[in-house]
Amino acid sequence: MAVSIREDRTGGSVDHFLALLQDRLPLWLSILHDLSHRIGKGDVADNLLPIARAGINYYMEVQGAALPAFTSPNVTVRFRKAVRDTGLGPRTETGPLAEYLAAEQRLGRVRPGVDPEASARLLIAGCFHRAYIEMFVGPDEGPTIEDSALEIVRELRLEPVPA
Repeated sequence: MAVSIREDRTGGSVDHFLALLQDRLPLWLSILHDLSHRIGKGDVADNLLPIARAGINYYMEVQGAALPAFTSPNVTVRFRKAVRDTGLGPRTETGPLAEYLAAEQRLGRVRPGVDPEASARLLIAGCFHRAYIEMFVGPDEGPTIEDSALEIVRELRLEPVPA
């Protein structure tokens, strides 16, 4: 992907961002895919907490590098094309999470009315937003990462209501 959208010079903000993505993205995706081993085990919310913490940390690491990389519309267009060409779009992140939630739903461990895809997007969005807030206003302007992870997972309200 890096070669597809490089600026004319090496060492620029796009190169830095891509290097960071190539370093961090595999671990983040691995964490998401490891959820498949938790299906039917433990508590659904407890299984999602490490995902939320890891998501917040992942976005805190990569967002700062992303901003300067997208100062040019041409670079943005090339980046979008590279993402499409490599299949590394948003579904790469939400897919494993949605699949986990759907599997737990089939087992009756997630409420029947829950939309696994929308819930996956909301969890990712919560992580992204928490990282964004820390990047722009600092770590003291909101809940801790741990409290944020708990809030994100709790407010998805995934688990069935006891009868």
